[in-house]
Amino acid sequence: MKVIEHIIKARDPLFSYEIVPPPRGHSIKDVVDAVEILAPLNPPWIDVTSHGSTVYFQEKSDGSIQKRTLKKRPGTLGICGVLQNRFKIDTVAHVLCLGFTREETEDALIELSYLGIENVLALRGDTPNFKKTVRNDQTINNYACDLVGQIKDLSNGKFLDELDEALPLDFCVGVASYPEKHFEAANLKLDVQNLKRKVSAGADYIVTQMFFENQKYFDFVKECRAAGITVPIIPGLKVLKSATQLKSVPKNFYIDLPTALVDEINASPEHALEIGSRWSRKQVEELLAFGVPSVHFYVLNDVHAVAEIVKSFK
Repeated sequence: MKVIEHIIKARDPLFSYEIVPPPRGHSIKDVVDAVEILAPLNPPWIDVTSHGSTVYFQEKSDGSIQKRTLKKRPGTLGICGVLQNRFKIDTVAHVLCLGFTREETEDALIELSYLGIENVLALRGDTPNFKKTVRNDQTINNYACDLVGQIKDLSNGKFLDELDEALPLDFCVGVASYPEKHFEAANLKLDVQNLKRKVSAGADYIVTQMFFENQKYFDFVKECRAAGITVPIIPGLKVLKSATQLKSVPKNFYIDLPTALVDEINASPEHALEIGSRWSRKQVEELLAFGVPSVHFYVLNDVHAVAEIVKSFK
């Protein structure tokens, strides 16, 4: 079932989750174990992140240095297939612009369709630390709105090459948003206009970056509605579990943490998980009262605290 259909048909609060593939060389067991904890909570869908290739230098046993280009976290398509077909949970595969050609994207979308996956999240992605060679017969999507357009073309049976009697690949498309604005945007108003371009290209719903002050989400939704954006806007949350995250989360995700939350964790760092869980639970209460279409948790693969929060609303 498509994400938008889950939202339309819901009679009770929806809680969705986002997990990441294991690092190269690790087992899928950690992902499966995490989903087995989430499955009894009847998640309508689970997002699986995608990661582009990166360049690094490896010292070999003979002392020589070798340049390597690879994905450190492959497996998005495979994990989506496992979740959808083993656990019968709808999955949302993250699809990236940067680091991939439109031809590679089309191939990936065809494979997702073969697996019975109907949902994707279209993202620009992080800028690779290397320049990918694109052949003269290949093309790229520069922005998420371009990627959304390509996916929607496939929904109309329009492939990159003209194909006789081509069948459509009908995906529900989500896009990302930033209640505190994208770090590259000059201001929130311009960022909302960029978001509107993605919606105009065909996005069916929006999911936000994590935030820790609900008022920022409320203000953001108001700004979006004023700009003419009408699709569902799903809030994204994360449970802080350690004092070290007070530095790593703002640095990695370009967000601010509330003074009250920071002060409380700094005063009792040994109780960081308890404090973070209590804070998230309060956020959920307020968001549900506001009437959000769903609550999306960035669990990565550490699901226990999130599971306990969600159980309290079941």
